This record gives sequence, C-alpha cells and structure tokens, in this order.
Amino acid sequence: MDEIYKFLKENTRVNFVSTINGDKPSCRPFGDPILFNNKIYVITNKQKNVSKQIKKNNNVCIVAYDNENWIRINCQLIDDSDNIEAKKAVIDEFDWAIEAGYTLDNPEFQVLYLANVEAIIYDEDSEIIASYKF
Repeated sequence: MDEIYKFLKENTRVNFVSTINGDKPSCRPFGDPILFNNKIYVITNKQKNVSKQIKKNNNVCIVAYDNENWIRINCQLIDDSDNIEAKKAVIDEFDWAIEAGYTLDNPEFQVLYLANVEAIIYDEDSEIIASYKF
C-alpha cells in the first residue's frame, strides 16, 4: 500500500478516476490522496456527479502517470463520511480544505477509501514493474 500511496501522492500531481455513468465510462482528475489509519483516502463533494456515480457502483479505476511510469488501480471506493477523524485528517493535510468547504459541519464533505485494490505499475514500454493487492 505504501508504494501505491507514494506513487499517487509524491510522484504525480493529478490522478484520474474513472466511474460508470449509466452505461458509459466517465473520467475526471482528482488531487492528492491522504493516508489515514492504514487506508488511502480521496475526497469529493456528495453533490458532484462522481459521488452519485460511486454511490451507484463503487468500482472505479484510477490511472496516473509520473513522466516515467504509470499506474492502474482497480478498486472500490468505500464511503467513510461518518468518520470524523478521517475528515479531520483531510483538513489537517490540506491548508485549502476549509476555504473550499471541506468542514466538519458540511454534510456534503465526502471521504472515501480505496478497498479491494489491484494495482499495477508499468514502465513507458508497458512492462510491469510491480503489482499489488490489498
């Protein structure tokens, strides 16, 4: 898990999350994840389409590229928005969080963690460098 987190947090600035929108794929950029209680978390707002799509089908694919290698993560995103400690960790991690509306009293502030992860890191020639399951 540490390698996956490091790749997403330190090696790349943007990670792309793909969901299912009806019967079609939908992809959008996500920012930095956080590591909390041995889980990798991402955040969003419950009013966004991505949140609604994840609620219907929480199987997602995350892809990122660090100018040398790329990663594909197939996983589930588990809503953990009732976890106040996880939300506090997000607020502590990002100085912009409160200004962006990610406050403990905001019911739309959503935290999700990666579960049932199958991740593969590839080099530029699409050769597998490493694979992980957790």
